[in-house]
Amino acid sequence: MTRVLVVDDDFMVAKLHSRYVSSVDGFSVVGVAHSGAQALEAVERLRPDLVLLDVYLPDMDGIAVLRELRAVEERDRDRQPVDALFITAARDAEIVRAALRAGALHYLIKPFNQAALREQLLHVAALRARLDGLDEARQEDVDQLFGTRPPGSRELPKGLAAHTADLVEQTLRRHPDGLSATECAQEGALSRVSARRYLEFFADTGRAEVTLRYGGTGRPERRYRWVR
Repeated sequence: MTRVLVVDDDFMVAKLHSRYVSSVDGFSVVGVAHSGAQALEAVERLRPDLVLLDVYLPDMDGIAVLRELRAVEERDRDRQPVDALFITAARDAEIVRAALRAGALHYLIKPFNQAALREQLLHVAALRARLDGLDEARQEDVDQLFGTRPPGSRELPKGLAAHTADLVEQTLRRHPDGLSATECAQEGALSRVSARRYLEFFADTGRAEVTLRYGGTGRPERRYRWVR
């Protein structure tokens, strides 16, 4: 379970974002803060895994909050680092650049819908799962973590999203003996049709292997196994 702290100066917006987060399997809201000082105190007290952070706060901006969190982590190397996802109306390129330099995982511009936040949260989950499963990183792992894949190495057809592709890939990697589209959909909180599209894409591009499991009646079940 990924524990989330929601930080926004608008009480109603914070409540809405909290509801969005709580609707995503594997995520729970452990606290809400409405200022930079409250955010720093809440992180210290609650130790969340992820902070949804607004830039515009009444006492200090969200960039400064994240920088202070990173400074605390630098002073205490035994402290578990917290990830940060900016959710803000700030569109200035310098602010976006500062957020990335401060160590944000991503930057979501308001207004957005529930599906957009869900996609970002699933992306966070995929990153955390990949890191937790690594003892030694390959270049392919690093490229995917930092979003710097070489051109053409993972081009997706129209209608497929990179974050969902990462989620399906991680699901496959966790099941070296293979799984069906239905099983993949259940674990990744996707529709079976959507999961099948990504699985077939991986099979078509040589990243996954397809085998058939024959039952008593009806069509054989297609099972997918990650091979790269």
